[in-house]
Amino acid sequence: MPRARTTKAAGARPGRTGTGRGRSATAVSGGEPEHPEDRAERLLGRPTGQHRDGEHHDGEHHDGEHHDGEHHDGAALGAGVTVDAADVGAVPDTSAAPMAEPAGLERALAGMLAFLRRRITGDYEVDELGFDSDLTEHVVAPLLRPVYRNYFRVETRGLENVPDTGGALVVANHSGTLPIDALMTAVALLDHHPAHRYLRMLAADLVFSLPFLAPIARKTGNTLACQADAERLLGKGELVGVWPEGFKGVGKPFSERYKLQRFGRGGFVSAALRTGVPIIPCTIVGAEEIYPMLGNAKTVARLLGLPYFPLTPTFPWLGLLGMVPLPSKWLIEFGEPVPTAPFTPAAAEDPMLVFELTDRIRETIQHTLYGLLMQRRSVFF
Repeated sequence: MPRARTTKAAGARPGRTGTGRGRSATAVSGGEPEHPEDRAERLLGRPTGQHRDGEHHDGEHHDGEHHDGEHHDGAALGAGVTVDAADVGAVPDTSAAPMAEPAGLERALAGMLAFLRRRITGDYEVDELGFDSDLTEHVVAPLLRPVYRNYFRVETRGLENVPDTGGALVVANHSGTLPIDALMTAVALLDHHPAHRYLRMLAADLVFSLPFLAPIARKTGNTLACQADAERLLGKGELVGVWPEGFKGVGKPFSERYKLQRFGRGGFVSAALRTGVPIIPCTIVGAEEIYPMLGNAKTVARLLGLPYFPLTPTFPWLGLLGMVPLPSKWLIEFGEPVPTAPFTPAAAEDPMLVFELTDRIRETIQHTLYGLLMQRRSVFF
């Protein structure tokens, strides 16, 4: 526990008194009462008995003069010389400051121990799709926050357009070679939305075929990008995120940055129409520059079973160091919701309506991209 802070009178320095080193204003070492002007001379480090009757030397300035290592703040000449603590100016008491520094570390340690206790006792919940909110909030999110706050310096706008409760579908542009934009969007909603909502992301099949990544993806709320899972989550009142460009967006060359690719067949619109939830356009600026994709080694990608193998200014030339993203400045904006409640679930079978809503969402995101790019001062600032 931090040591209780002791409050001192305004202007009092630790270990000092208003008259200096324990000396009395009326006597010195128990002798006869000291003349006020003699005391002032002594405080100024001059022989006593000189410069009486207001006499002074031209050009001399004795306020705050140092003598033999002493600093006599506010020493003055005149009858009844006193040094008022209030006149000296308040000096903060820092005696307890070192004890307050470990407070944040103590809280983090207490949170970690509480998390371990819940894991040992089984006092946590996992839903039918494998989402572990306790692991997401107390382990994964703390690892992503420094990247979000300090590295990409993400600025989030329009969070008031995301409902506090109930189902909603967040539709965003996709870019950056690796899907880091999805992670940053999830952190923005968890940390900065008034309701601190979890974003249940619809991920590609490739994510769930990788041995190490698949279990983590499930535990952090990802599920297959299929209509069945999307409708199940939306029907339960979850906030669902989808990136309709898929690999065409995240793996496009740097020369096509911020140009949206095709939004698939509009399956996300059909899911929103069947469940009657609003569609929220989300625009992300900054992800395009983290791994500028200058080329695609298609042969290597085919051998590894990947949709593309990126060639960037740093990867694969610098090895693992080339996988460190560039520190671009990010902007994430949530647009006004597009309501689907006026339509019946049967409207999901109308291909013209689905195409119209899909194109409307895509155009909204594209125009917002252009606007945010104009507002951004620099790629990295």
